Amino acid sequence: MTALDAVSIITTKRDGGELSDAQIDWVVDGFTRGTVADEQMSALAMAILWRGMTRRETARWTAAMIASGRRMDLAGLPRPTVDKHSTGGVGDKITLPLAPLVAACGAAVPQLSGRGLGHTGGTLDKLESIPGWQADVPASRMRDLLADPAVGAVICAAGADLAPADRRLYALRDVTGTVESIPLIASSIMSKKIAEGTAALLLDVKVGSGAFLKTLDGARELATAMVELGADAGVRTVALLTAMDTPLGRTAGNALEVAESVEVLAGGGPEDVVELTIALAREMVALAGLDTDPADALADGRAMDHWRAMISAQGGDPDAPLPTAKHTETVRADSDGTLTRLDALSVGIAAWRLGAGRARQGDPVQSGAGIEMHAKPGDAVSTGQPLLTLHTDTPEAFTGAMAALRDAVTIEATAAPGPAALILDRIVS
Repeated sequence: MTALDAVSIITTKRDGGELSDAQIDWVVDGFTRGTVADEQMSALAMAILWRGMTRRETARWTAAMIASGRRMDLAGLPRPTVDKHSTGGVGDKITLPLAPLVAACGAAVPQLSGRGLGHTGGTLDKLESIPGWQADVPASRMRDLLADPAVGAVICAAGADLAPADRRLYALRDVTGTVESIPLIASSIMSKKIAEGTAALLLDVKVGSGAFLKTLDGARELATAMVELGADAGVRTVALLTAMDTPLGRTAGNALEVAESVEVLAGGGPEDVVELTIALAREMVALAGLDTDPADALADGRAMDHWRAMISAQGGDPDAPLPTAKHTETVRADSDGTLTRLDALSVGIAAWRLGAGRARQGDPVQSGAGIEMHAKPGDAVSTGQPLLTLHTDTPEAFTGAMAALRDAVTIEATAAPGPAALILDRIVS
């Protein structure tokens, strides 16, 4: 008979054993209710980090975290539901133009998002730079907006009752050196996405210096685990592995990225942001079973109409001026040649130090802080040309930001290379 006590469960996994469904259900429920102590769950998380989990264990762990709270019901909507999750990167504002674009194609997009921590930005932080915009949307209101043919998309904060076990476990993993566990990362992401009730899901798994996952092998492992979890839960799931050695677009920072997203919706914007937005939209539209090309909805203005309706529906003013920082500083090229490298991690850390990000959950962020990139890899540059403009309300932050950027840029006397691939792989079940 399976032992249902914390010590037995910890030692089973510590010694390389496989946890039963009953053990997983018991320990996740006990941790949620407080009968399994934080130090016991921390020990189990470390054992999972070292020993891993089978596909069955990971699926059951995910189901137990979903069962710890409320599961949203989006059945019966007049539009097919499809969502997207990104593992996070520098300048990754893709959700902003993507959600209204997919809604313009006839899908309902229930995008539960988060705030940034460290060098990767948070979607809610970006949108909160729009005057009046509110991240909290009640479930009934969310359903109404998804059903509204003029809106069709909601980007909002997940409720505290959605997979609460994951919220508690994430906080423990962050302070116990167990964040890197692939089964725990996969179940953390997928428990919330499955609990929100979407029928289909696209995963954007970032790979490179500015991403959590630095190697293709690690990204494939995580993407495969998440796609399997989606399939096991009956959610149609596809993962794209996308490049994050260089920041996306030409801005990193909250209001700066909103402005760039609006440029994309207006028919302009950086080529890489447009390319990735359309590529992800095509995947989402296919997952939703719709036969339309998102490029058309971007070109004819329908996506912009849905953006304005979506922002207005959540209290925002799409015509209001966005916040700007009080102080700027410029980084210039120190030689002639071709910009061959702009390191995403360095730019992300610099933007964070300028005030665009936070070191701890709950810290404030500056809406206007961040970095503009005037040149990207492959561009010819000349001595003295502006490469980066730094924005902040706290000029004392420039020193730390400049230090982060010290080795971020490489200029070589070489011909411009071809554009690097944005999409590196595609994972399906």
